[in-house]
Formats: sequence, C-alpha cells, structure tokens
Amino acid sequence: MFNIKTFTCNMLAENCYVVSDETNDCVIIDCGAFYPEEAQAIINYIRERQLTPRHLLCTHGHFDHCMGNGFIYKAFGLKPKAHQDDSFLMEKMEQQTSEILGIPIHLDVPPVDNYLTDSDTISFGSHTFQILHTPGHTPGGIVFYEANEHIAFSGDTLFRMSIGRTDFERSSYKDMITSLHYLAAQLPAETTIYPGHGPQTTIADEIRYNPYMR
Repeated sequence: MFNIKTFTCNMLAENCYVVSDETNDCVIIDCGAFYPEEAQAIINYIRERQLTPRHLLCTHGHFDHCMGNGFIYKAFGLKPKAHQDDSFLMEKMEQQTSEILGIPIHLDVPPVDNYLTDSDTISFGSHTFQILHTPGHTPGGIVFYEANEHIAFSGDTLFRMSIGRTDFERSSYKDMITSLHYLAAQLPAETTIYPGHGPQTTIADEIRYNPYMR
C-alpha cells in the first residue's frame, strides 16, 4: 500500500510527491522545492520516517517541477530521470526561468541520470510504475501509473477539470487531446490522479466532467 505525501512548492504552487510503501523504499516525483524551508520539509519527512529514496522522477522538464533536483542530489545522491523527448528542457533549466518568468533564476541542478521511454518501468519496494507517454504540454510528458494501487501521477497533462498549457515551446494542443484520450482508454475509471498542480481527482470524474476529455 502506498503512502503519498504532497508538498506544494515554489511560486507556481507545484505538487511534489514522496511515494513510499511498506518496505520504506520511496520515490520523489517532481521535486519543485525552491525555498529552503520547502527543501528542508521534504528532507525531514524522508529522514523522520526512515525512508530510502530510490528514484527522482520527473513527469516533464519544466523548471517548476525540477527546481529541487539539486538539493535531492546533495542529500540523497539521486539524479533525475525524465523522458528523452524533454532532454532539450532538462538541459536549459535556468534559461526556462527567463523565458517563462521574465527573470533569470539560478538553479543548481544535477545532470539527468538516464532518459526514459514508454517501454521502461520504475521499480521500488514492492511496486512498479508503468510509464505512459503523454506529449502535449511538453513533447516528453509522462504519467507514472501503478496498476495494483490504481494511482497515477499525471504531471501537467491532466488536472482536476482542466489540462496543462499548450502554448509553450514545442507544446501541442493536438498531441494533448490525443494523450487525454489515451489516458481515458488506458486507465481504469477508479484510478486516482495526482496532478502537477491542484487537488487530486479520478479518471471517472475527468471523463464525466472535464470538457477536454469528452
């Protein structure tokens, strides 16, 4: 059974997740911690519960989901894993802050550990994430799905009653709609969605109420 702790991080209220199971192994998904108190809260949670971080995962390469990768690397020795199609974003993290926020922000980020494809899986403890490639918000957007737990981490592909923006570099509204239909077909209705921003939801509710999934 999963234990999922949500940390809302940085100036864009991004969701970072620490996901652990009964073995005390854990993964860190989308570590957007920017302020020192955010980073310390995540470190304290992991250490107080005696968790062992196994993977640092990125649903996509936008800076607000990766701002904390540097402190995770320093604290636990983990480098990020992201989809290969977002390599162009992972390699220009600081440039993104200028392009999107209008001001440069220094980010001490480690290099990518390895790039993922949708044929890969991520294992930790007694659980395994499937990787669902969902381009649209970015070319390399991915969803991490655990079938036994009926839980998926959707990044900025799917929000509660909304979707991620498609007006960024190499974003595609057409690809986003295709990805949403793919998720609706692949994920059971009871799947709980943990998004990159905002509250959790379910596939059933999104299919019923989200206008982009109809």
